[in-house]
Amino acid sequence: MTIPTRTLGTSGPQVSALGLGCMGMSALYGDADRAESVATIHAALEAGVTLLDTGDFYAMGHNEMLIGEALRTAPAARREQALTSVKFGALRGPDGSWFGYDGRPAAVKNFAAYSLQRLGVDHIDVYRIARVDTGVPIEETVGAIAELVEQGYVRHIGLSEVGADTIRRAAATARIADVQLEYALITRGIEDRILPVTRELGISVTAYGVLSRGLISGHFTPDRQLGATDFRTHSPRFQGENLQHNLTLVEQLRKLAEQKGVSVAQLAIAWVLSRGEDIVPLVGARTRERLAESLGALDVVLDAADLAAIEAAVPADSAVGDRYPSAMMAHLDSER
Repeated sequence: MTIPTRTLGTSGPQVSALGLGCMGMSALYGDADRAESVATIHAALEAGVTLLDTGDFYAMGHNEMLIGEALRTAPAARREQALTSVKFGALRGPDGSWFGYDGRPAAVKNFAAYSLQRLGVDHIDVYRIARVDTGVPIEETVGAIAELVEQGYVRHIGLSEVGADTIRRAAATARIADVQLEYALITRGIEDRILPVTRELGISVTAYGVLSRGLISGHFTPDRQLGATDFRTHSPRFQGENLQHNLTLVEQLRKLAEQKGVSVAQLAIAWVLSRGEDIVPLVGARTRERLAESLGALDVVLDAADLAAIEAAVPADSAVGDRYPSAMMAHLDSER
């Protein structure tokens, strides 16, 4: 399979049309196998995936070190094709608790220094604060990343989970290549205000949560037992009647997938791919099996009739439950 490429922003790097979100290999979705995680990153690189997404706070640096190990042990040609996208800024305690976000210029540079060391690289390809620090103007945070660009430690500036006005302010400060936002068939809040602004400004979107944390993967069952540390244990969309309702949407999607001879996950990822060349879906595969399934979405062709059928089966705003627990929703940009 040859993976097509897309460009991050008007002047950003070319990346594979699907990126690999590595968070689940370290945190929030139950136990993961380290050897299988490394093997999955190697398989992704071998298949032509170039964009590896992480955060310095995913298991307090574990995820960056995992990626660093995978890059060190990959063939040189594959290692050189890898592009790192790193989120920073989340403050955490030894027990895993969350304390907010720090976007002060000195903190930005401090976070970057540790990420470079853990990843084992001399630069980060796309660097972004995970959530806006409401106590620091976005211009100051972005300005600090711009200084890292000038010094060669960062190649491109990104944003994450921000609203339209924040994007405009950031873009007036420095060139923004990409905004990372949750976007999926059942998570379409960015379409009304945010996508028009990113497209006006020539900024791409890396879409995470394209399978809604496994909810619309076709593999999640109502009787599935989740571990205490699994994010979905507290996610409103996975609770009680909310889950039952949301899984009925998945069954509607399954009927369409079966008609096309593809999996539910492949259909859901293909839908995100169809939304525009400026959108790069991140798939959160933790195993080589799931990675192979996700890559199969690149071969799924959706015509106008297919897209209409998908939208009829799973209309916008048809899912029930917020995408985060209320405490986490409070940390989102007020425009999101």
